[in-house]
Amino acid sequence: MVSVLEPPALIRRTPPEVRWAALSVAFFVGAVLVQLAGCVAWPLYLACYASGGWEPLVEGLRALRRKTLDVDLLMVVAAVGAAAIGQVLDGGLLIVIFASSGALEALATRRTADSVRGLLELTAEQATLWVGGVERVVDAESVEVGDIVVVRPGERVAADGEVIEGASDIDQSSITGESLPAPKSVGDEVFAGTLNGTGMVRIRVTRAASDTVVARIVAMVEEASATKARTQLFVEKIEQRYSVCVVLATLALFFVPLAFGADLQSTLLRAMTFMIVASPCAVVLATMPPLLSAIANAGRHGVLVKSAVVMEQIGTTTRVAFDKTGTLTEGTPRVVAAHDDVLRLAAAAEYSSEHPLGRAIVAEAAERGLKPLPAKDFSSIPGLGVSALVDGRRVSVGRPTEPARDGGTVVAVHVGEELQGMVTLADRVRPEARQAVAELREYSPVLLTGDGPSAARRVADEVGIDETRADLFPQDKVMAVRAMEDRVLVVGDGVNDAPALAAAHVGVAMGRAGSDLALETADAVVVHDDLTAVPAMIRLSRRARRLVLANLVIAATFIVALVAWDLLGDLPLPLGVAGHEGSTIVVALNGLRLLRKSAWR
Repeated sequence: MVSVLEPPALIRRTPPEVRWAALSVAFFVGAVLVQLAGCVAWPLYLACYASGGWEPLVEGLRALRRKTLDVDLLMVVAAVGAAAIGQVLDGGLLIVIFASSGALEALATRRTADSVRGLLELTAEQATLWVGGVERVVDAESVEVGDIVVVRPGERVAADGEVIEGASDIDQSSITGESLPAPKSVGDEVFAGTLNGTGMVRIRVTRAASDTVVARIVAMVEEASATKARTQLFVEKIEQRYSVCVVLATLALFFVPLAFGADLQSTLLRAMTFMIVASPCAVVLATMPPLLSAIANAGRHGVLVKSAVVMEQIGTTTRVAFDKTGTLTEGTPRVVAAHDDVLRLAAAAEYSSEHPLGRAIVAEAAERGLKPLPAKDFSSIPGLGVSALVDGRRVSVGRPTEPARDGGTVVAVHVGEELQGMVTLADRVRPEARQAVAELREYSPVLLTGDGPSAARRVADEVGIDETRADLFPQDKVMAVRAMEDRVLVVGDGVNDAPALAAAHVGVAMGRAGSDLALETADAVVVHDDLTAVPAMIRLSRRARRLVLANLVIAATFIVALVAWDLLGDLPLPLGVAGHEGSTIVVALNGLRLLRKSAWR
């Protein structure tokens, strides 16, 4: 049973503009039916005017206090003017259509935010803490960094963290967009709101509830919904001046004919019709629906664009620059060459090591199905390597000795003083990197990296990038971006990429691999680290820009045609209302086309 003090979830999620518009429509329909029945309908018309017109009136008066003339106020004045000359039904129709147009815009904005804000509904309300061997259930919001949380099969992960015990398959499609559950074991990162599979894991919380990936995603989308593109701001400036001209022209159309003895009612009707059809409602709505719809669509595909301004700018990109490690590559070393016997010895010695190279060796041995050898007396000397007794023999894995010719790293494996062989490791290129670079060929992609020339050239050749710039410090990357004299889109992930992301025309950060600084600095975030989202995002932005232009043409055409009809002919008020507000609905619906899945593809 729903409490009278707690509205149903559907009502709470409905924008107030939609509720008021629905009330206005209901009162209008009721008034028309009562009027057709020959009864008194003015109370229902009054309710229609009040429910559908109070918000535009308030917004218009607020604009007047800021010494600007808002189109909302023009619509309300026109409706009241129509009622004053006996055209109550026509004025009501204007209120209803205008309120419905506002509701449509509100729905577009709400859908933009809801596309990712719905992730919050997936987060667990409670968490099971592991404290001194005892479990305790607490509110998920009270979990702090460093706490140990137990996640059982079928439960949702309550916080971002790192697995410290156990293994499981976790469905993280709500965060990364992956269609299959991701295997998670000790050392892997998990995200709040993802669904645990059949295993039990313990995780150490690494982010507070307010700083989880989900919370940051929601904050980004809400920020995007609250911003306006430069084109929209330009339109608003034009709208203010244009609205003043409309008011002056309306007054002239009313007073000048009266001065020459024209009929009051017909003159007022023509002036009101002119005010309605000349108002720039459709022009105002031409910009935001396409851009907000594009943001929502990108969000559903794992790309968080921080503002409508950014969505507009992405489509003007003329050059794309990539970081290497963690962006084009996975950011972690992998074994690329090693004999099984040598790898088996190295994995046994490295089994207890926390060094990234050691973990990579152990992982490769497990992947090859090599049975682990018993090891003990492990020791590690930072910067030199590790050693352990393996089957009674002292096995040492030495520090990197030399760079491989392809830009990888080589470590030496000794038994006693005798060299057994080498293990070559390298950072693997992301599987989709070559496809993404190929789709961006027209933007002359370039590789900017702090790594040496050999490593840079290896990755560039593998993904198909012709131009590389290596040995770059963060400030060098900034200088390289600025020297291109293009509208450069930079894709990076690390702290060292943040200055270049800030200096770029558009900065794009890798969500999972990206540092906090990179995520905060970037204009957009590829949440699931899929590089093919970059060319898709550019294509989507270009489509949004084309739709904005098309909407402006549609709006201007309607206004010119209706104004000409009113000035040179005899445009009926209802037809003027329908034509003007119909154009507003047309451009809004045209912009919403970018919400479709096909718009991303």
